[in-house]
Amino acid sequence: MYPSEVDKFIEKLNKVDGNTYVLEEEVTLTNGVYEGELKHDNVSNTSVRVYTGPKLSGDKIGNFILSTPSLMPWKRIIKIFSNAEKVYISYETPGDTVEAEDINKLQECIVAIETELNRHEEDLSVHLRNYSIDGGSFV
Repeated sequence: MYPSEVDKFIEKLNKVDGNTYVLEEEVTLTNGVYEGELKHDNVSNTSVRVYTGPKLSGDKIGNFILSTPSLMPWKRIIKIFSNAEKVYISYETPGDTVEAEDINKLQECIVAIETELNRHEEDLSVHLRNYSIDGGSFV
């Protein structure tokens, strides 16, 4: 979280009747395993494919598990098992669900930024008290 690092957000996809987004995520495996939430919501389970190369290239990885959190049925968690260093997850979604968690993350980031700005403003005020301006003159 800011200020130790810049916060990153995934751009949400609007739901539009009849529209389907086709997406691909690159993930890195650690010790042959990757587990994490897919970046977008409302994923069609049957559309999920995992390959060792981008755009459905390379070897197809069939050894993965999709799960759905009971309190957030629009989310998908994927666990992938492979010897590949990186894999590419492709899937379809009609769009995202914006939830309180998304808004709360934004609010936390705004508060962190405001806190840091206020701290720097106070530091600057203390620093500037040690200087005086004599008014100078104009020619």
